[in-house]
Amino acid sequence: MEMEQLEEDIRLWSAGKEANIRLLLSTLHHVLWPNSGWCAIPLASLIETSQVKKAYQKARLCLHPDKLQQRGVTLSQNYVAGKAFAIIQDAWAAFISQDVFFG
Repeated sequence: MEMEQLEEDIRLWSAGKEANIRLLLSTLHHVLWPNSGWCAIPLASLIETSQVKKAYQKARLCLHPDKLQQRGVTLSQNYVAGKAFAIIQDAWAAFISQDVFFG
């Protein structure tokens, strides 16, 4: 039951913004747990490409499976982080391809 709720929370967080790295990063704190190491980032702070890249790198460090193992997170925290990590990775790939195309 708990995993179903976590899946629903992740779905609600990412719905409609799967390819929008800025929106995902600015709302990531809504799906992570307290003391996850992630600090909320306002959308207005993610205008420049360099700002997005910096926030993405912070998110990778916060969500990366190896880093999570070192911090000893719970199974549910690991599940959320893994799902969020994959979604953000995909959004980053879309962002990079747009940036290269339009930049």
